[in-house]
Amino acid sequence: MTHKKLIGSLVSFLILSSASLPALAQEESDQAEENTEAVQDQETDGQEDQEDQAGSKNEEDGGEEAGDDQDQEVELDGPLRINEDPILAIPKNFPPELSYGPDEVVAYPEDGVKGIYVTGPTTAEASFQNLIDMVNSTDLNSMVIDVKEDYGQVVLDFDSDSQAIQNASNPFSDAEELVETLKENDIYPIARIVVFKDTVLAEERPDLSFTQADGTLWKNGRGEAFVNPYEQEVWDYNIEIAKAAAEVGFRDIQFDYVRFPEGFENRDEELQYSRGKYDDSTTNSEQRIDTVKSFVEHARNELIPYNVDVSVDIFGYAAAIQEAPGIGQSFQGISEHVDTISAMIYPSHWGPGNFGIEKPDLEPYNTIDEYMKLENALLGELGSDAPQSRPWIQDFTASYLGAGNYKEYGAQEVTDQVKALHDNGVDEFLLWDASNNYSQGATYSFEGQAENESQAE
Repeated sequence: MTHKKLIGSLVSFLILSSASLPALAQEESDQAEENTEAVQDQETDGQEDQEDQAGSKNEEDGGEEAGDDQDQEVELDGPLRINEDPILAIPKNFPPELSYGPDEVVAYPEDGVKGIYVTGPTTAEASFQNLIDMVNSTDLNSMVIDVKEDYGQVVLDFDSDSQAIQNASNPFSDAEELVETLKENDIYPIARIVVFKDTVLAEERPDLSFTQADGTLWKNGRGEAFVNPYEQEVWDYNIEIAKAAAEVGFRDIQFDYVRFPEGFENRDEELQYSRGKYDDSTTNSEQRIDTVKSFVEHARNELIPYNVDVSVDIFGYAAAIQEAPGIGQSFQGISEHVDTISAMIYPSHWGPGNFGIEKPDLEPYNTIDEYMKLENALLGELGSDAPQSRPWIQDFTASYLGAGNYKEYGAQEVTDQVKALHDNGVDEFLLWDASNNYSQGATYSFEGQAENESQAE
């Protein structure tokens, strides 16, 4: 730990401690004064009524001996209330100047985040400069960069002392240097951390994963393993990575795969795993929903001193059905505890007939338009607690859907999706292409369009 961080930790400790104790301290101080005054009044004005002795605030209920010499109880203003919050609870209004991140950071884009996804290997290739040039020459302004990828590898070098992070490290770029490059280009840096899909950790620690009856590690049909969302150790590990990303200057921590494996409800009774704090008082589906929501809430609280936003990727269909208990995702439950919700709403991910559209991939504008009507209604129910919506949209061709069910995606299809978002009041988005080959010539901003069109008329 650097000298600056050590001082910051000490200051933070003092602030956090003092922030949690004032109510109790003040109450005890006031109570002591009232008790002392009551005893003095009782000794000097013994003929007065009990109401006058203790004062009107001390006569309702409760009592405590005033000392060895005092036989008569002095009535208190209700029972002593103990502050049940953790002494080291982090205040939500944590001062930004005491954060653990760097002093100079990229500001949140004034016109909203408009970003692209970038893999760890891409950051080390010549094509990365092409992506920077693309962002600089368009209305794009952000990059979502893999920090911990789908297999569980930590693909940036954080020079961490954590043995767990070291074990998972397969870095392609230095994290601090990478963020500095983004800062020089005024590109808003977002760290993508894949949480519960983690083959690396699962193979190293099967006890933190799901095992079959014969004791072997369970994997899905694609050979991928998940770690157990009920395990606090898994939470702490991923939050540790998030803190490392925040310390080097990432401004947003974006958690992905915050869920159980697909179809987990069909094998939840067959696999061997811990359910942590949960007992038989709730159903498995309720436990999954609660633990995913609890992880998000806990992670966000842990990251308050780092002055970063917290976002979560979520299946679009979790919004369509409000919650997906099989994988443990509740759209509104998660939305209550994040700064940004990023639903994956690629037209190719919707089945035939969804939203009344026979083949959604062929109609990018209509598909996104219909989805956003649904999401806006759900977020509207949260009122002022609603997070920023920043959906993932499609910049890839889903040829796997088969002939007649997909179309080639390019500039026009991307533009159509962005326009649909804008028409529903959302001007933030993230483009996904696993190979990082993004379409050229798309329109990424429609702000001011209506005004310009009216002026032209």
